[in-house]
Amino acid sequence: MTLRFRPHRPAFTLVELLVVIAIIGILVALLLSAVQAAREAARSSQCKNNLRQIGLALHQYHDVMEMLPHGWVADAPEGAPGWGWVSGMLAFMEQGAAEQSLINRHLPISDPANQAARELVLNFMLCPSDGMPKQFQPGSGGFPGDNVDEGTPWSRVARSNYIGNFGSFEIEDVPSAGDGVFFHNSQVPLADVTDGLSNTLFVGERSSKLGGSVWAGMIPEVNEPMARIVGLVDHGPNDPHAHYDDFSSHHPTGVLFLLGDGSVRRIDDSVDLTIYRALATRKGNEAVPEP
Repeated sequence: MTLRFRPHRPAFTLVELLVVIAIIGILVALLLSAVQAAREAARSSQCKNNLRQIGLALHQYHDVMEMLPHGWVADAPEGAPGWGWVSGMLAFMEQGAAEQSLINRHLPISDPANQAARELVLNFMLCPSDGMPKQFQPGSGGFPGDNVDEGTPWSRVARSNYIGNFGSFEIEDVPSAGDGVFFHNSQVPLADVTDGLSNTLFVGERSSKLGGSVWAGMIPEVNEPMARIVGLVDHGPNDPHAHYDDFSSHHPTGVLFLLGDGSVRRIDDSVDLTIYRALATRKGNEAVPEP
């Protein structure tokens, strides 16, 4: 009988196995990072498209009314009824039927008759990078921390990620005289934007990190009622001091803004504050280089 020996097949050593596992782990991490980057790019693209649609609606509104929508309409800065700039242009966003059937402009937003309007979710007002629920309960009765929705929950409302540009002043100091384009009872024609439409911010993003914003308008019963629909530029985008009334986003290193000419621009977190504040004024006569 002839004995036949099979050739020796060396097995992986423990070190080789660990190296292979480490390489696979690195490749998986790179793949996940690439997938996440691709998803964020898609979300950012949708966010830009939302802002462009808002820009078209604002210009169509202006063509008819010869001015931009009021920042919010009320008998006093924190009075009634409080309907905001988005509610004024719903007919130009293919929401005319909802506007006519749900909104009673003669009653305050907080009136029970306007509950369905307050809760109406407008997907074009939501940034897909902000994963918070589409409806939320704003806080009321003061807030002890940084989040404006701490405190007593108020009635449910629809969330928004896009707020009007109030300008460079504190909203509470001059609610009816912002140097941006949206403020209390504002009636700003495009001809009043003498800094140039391509040099003036109209609408920007606000994340839900410090509390929710709303599209319906100014609701006196909730914390920070005026800042729920407009923002200012006393701090830079995504400023680490994290003031609720600032512009902010969930996008990496920047915030998307709609400018007066209908273009959408990402303004980086590190933008020079002098340039940023100049972009927020409608007739400050500042020289504004590319940010």
